[in-house]
Amino acid sequence: MEEKRYLKWYNKVGYGSGDVAGNVVYAFLSTFVMLYLTNTVGLNPGIVGTLIAVSKLFDGVTDIFFGSMIDKTKTKMGKAKPWMLYGYIGCAVTLIGVFAIPESLGQTAQYAWFFIAYSLLNAVFYTANNIAYSALTALITKNSKERVEMGSYRFIFAFSTSLLIQSVTIKFVEIMGGGAAGWRIVAIIYAIIGLIINTVSALSVKELPEEVLNEDASSAVDEKYSLIEAAKLLFSNRFYIMICVTYILQQIYSAMLSMGIYYMMYVLKNEDLFPVFSWAINIPLIIALVITPSLVAKWKGLYKLNLVGYAIGTIGRALVVVAAYIGSVPLMIAFTAVAAFGMGPWQGDMNAVIANCSEYTYLTKHKRVDGTMYSCTSLGVKLGGGLGTAITGWLLEFSHFNSSLAVQPDSCLSMLHTMYLWIPVVICVIITFIMSQMNVEKANEELKNSKMLETK
Repeated sequence: MEEKRYLKWYNKVGYGSGDVAGNVVYAFLSTFVMLYLTNTVGLNPGIVGTLIAVSKLFDGVTDIFFGSMIDKTKTKMGKAKPWMLYGYIGCAVTLIGVFAIPESLGQTAQYAWFFIAYSLLNAVFYTANNIAYSALTALITKNSKERVEMGSYRFIFAFSTSLLIQSVTIKFVEIMGGGAAGWRIVAIIYAIIGLIINTVSALSVKELPEEVLNEDASSAVDEKYSLIEAAKLLFSNRFYIMICVTYILQQIYSAMLSMGIYYMMYVLKNEDLFPVFSWAINIPLIIALVITPSLVAKWKGLYKLNLVGYAIGTIGRALVVVAAYIGSVPLMIAFTAVAAFGMGPWQGDMNAVIANCSEYTYLTKHKRVDGTMYSCTSLGVKLGGGLGTAITGWLLEFSHFNSSLAVQPDSCLSMLHTMYLWIPVVICVIITFIMSQMNVEKANEELKNSKMLETK
């Protein structure tokens, strides 16, 4: 029987546009914050990395906290939409704060300013907004195909925004006057754009009534649970742990690729290549996202598609390393595109996998934890992205990077090879293995069949 459809095309597009707002924050922050702090403010990358790592200590608690709060929220607007709407106001303010460190402050005060603004942005406001946005996948439709389509629309907007920001930001800062003032103005413009688009996205969809979301609620156990109980529900689900680890690794992977700006400047000696590589990553991803819904239908599920896709991505990244060591930039670009295309399907259907993961908890524990379940998206983005940025700062400091030098020492150049080439390959291998174990669809089907046999 054909599944009931809940969404019009404009609902899917409206929802997907929310990741323009998300990546105005995330792509800008993850790609350029280290460059801004080291080469404009003049802060030590090792200390910055340590501050980011300390900031991450708050994130795990706030992710589960806000997920739990979303599950318990009841308003006319719904569970998730209020958090998505109002959380972004804080995102906009703190994003500006991160890129507006006063030059008049002493260096210790500058470190403190960055730490406070960065922590509030990641651990509070981005958490509330991003978990709510992701949870809407499970709250506005029960149709599995529509959830895959929503994921594809979402990440088409996400990677398009990342491509645009990575391509234009350096020149945009120069146009705005360069230096600290240029970064501040660009941050203000990005924050305003994100605030407007986030509002439009939140208002473009409507959450389903609880009785529709949970049609057999009468047989369910009371859904009230504490923060500790919520954490137990999450970590008793092996698929949640797999998705969380995958998300964290992906964000560390992205942080390493963001070191491309340093790699182009100091190894390839042409910073204008960074936008070219950004195109080689994001255009194939967008193409893969466009065809993901049809591939899911053709392959009759998510598991095999994600596994094969990531295997292709791993091979692509390995060939990027080969191309780099034989000195062929065109081949590096080509294999970068191959790797990105292979990773595309997972990006498109990831929200649908998480929705299946939430269903697994319901089938095994009889509790609805959709908002809390989507904490893996925010936890992964912030913990992985933060750790990735922290690690890049530590490795730059360890390799004796000096922002005042036009030519970096050999130790730094060797480290840039490790960060941009080798670490991404290792991460891809690990994720591919995790994908081989992440067959949540099969697990859910077996649980449903077992339940049907018990009722006969």
